[in-house]
Amino acid sequence: MTAEHLTERLESFVERCTDAGLSATHQRRVIYRVLAESEDHPSPEMVYERVRREIPSISQATVYNNIHKFVEVGLLEEVSKLHQTSRLDANMEPHHHLVCVDCKKVVDYYDAALDKARSRHREPHGFEIRRYHVEMHGLCPDCRTAEAN
Repeated sequence: MTAEHLTERLESFVERCTDAGLSATHQRRVIYRVLAESEDHPSPEMVYERVRREIPSISQATVYNNIHKFVEVGLLEEVSKLHQTSRLDANMEPHHHLVCVDCKKVVDYYDAALDKARSRHREPHGFEIRRYHVEMHGLCPDCRTAEAN
């Protein structure tokens, strides 16, 4: 992620909080920045450990409650149910994910053709489809190499 892209995310955070009725407190800004800087789709536990480096006194409950609130108001997305714990993504642009079934790495994947994919059925099973997200499961290059050895 470019520094410019990160700056755009962080600048829009305050506005998005205001729109959602949330105060953009120092703690929330740090939690969100940690997520916005992360390209590894961290778990809540990983976020807590990273935030504690800057705010040693912050509680785990504060971090987890804010993550939950951010997901609820659309500032974050939970990705990949393959993991034992949720994985988080602050990248709200249309994209998909590659998930390693071995090491559980999650990588953003952009493909305009997948973005245009639509169901052949108008409203399958009565669902109103609002967005599409494709998650591809396989082995990352590191795990493929390890498996070959």
